[in-house]
Amino acid sequence: MIDAMPDNPFELVAAYVASGIFPGASFALVNGSAIQKYVKGYNRLKPEPVLLEADMAYDLASVSKVVGTGTLMINLILSGEIGLDDLLMMHYPEFQGPGRELLTIRQLLTHTSGIDPFIKNRNRLAYTELREALNHVTVTADKSFHYSDVNFILLGFMLEAIYHQDLADILQVQVFTPFNMQHTGFVAPDSTVATAWDLPKGVVHDPKAQVFGRHTGSAGLFSDLDDLIAFAQAYFANPAYLTLLQDYAQADKPRSLAWDLVGLKGTRQTRMGQWLLHTGYTGTFILLN
Repeated sequence: MIDAMPDNPFELVAAYVASGIFPGASFALVNGSAIQKYVKGYNRLKPEPVLLEADMAYDLASVSKVVGTGTLMINLILSGEIGLDDLLMMHYPEFQGPGRELLTIRQLLTHTSGIDPFIKNRNRLAYTELREALNHVTVTADKSFHYSDVNFILLGFMLEAIYHQDLADILQVQVFTPFNMQHTGFVAPDSTVATAWDLPKGVVHDPKAQVFGRHTGSAGLFSDLDDLIAFAQAYFANPAYLTLLQDYAQADKPRSLAWDLVGLKGTRQTRMGQWLLHTGYTGTFILLN
């Protein structure tokens, strides 16, 4: 239990670790070239405690959406190679779901697609069966915000159709190498931090990523603190990304492309009053402005 909430983020994380709310944390505050890194606590607690180290990797879970597929999609849109309001089926004709004539790239990137994500016996399906099922999900007329992995899985399939390569290879060439991210990919390194009590270390947590592996557009990436710092610095270095600080969803919830838009209480308003945020099921997050 924490008696008083510290204002300093480093002290706050130390208090959380000391109280057992989570076993450890790695994070950084990045302001241009000024970087403060902080690593506190444990990689795991059982069968014996192992201290957390700065170079250990994490299962990014849904943070993969912005680190991988989302950033490449943003780059393609900014360059004019893909239109934001293009239909998915223009670039990925394999998608044959009912209502496909209603489904745009904008809607997939902002989770306003109207896709009904239900797939019967999903967790029992192998790669080919699950991919076939996803290529035939129904697109409804409801264009309000509903967060779904299916949106980014389909975007990943589309990128593979455009580049004629596996998504893992595409992201390596188009995002990770240009961003100087040397330890990011779909294969967990030996130094990966434990994710769950009942999951072997290094096995991706997301069940769909377990099936799709290097083809997964929604999750499945592993990365370390230094690579995510490099990712943030690449965003800061590109003025074109300032255009992300606005609502692209045209729906009931403001959303940027791939990113959530948030305003932080108690902070000075930014140029456009918004921050970019994405979280992951395994406890990961990135917050940028």
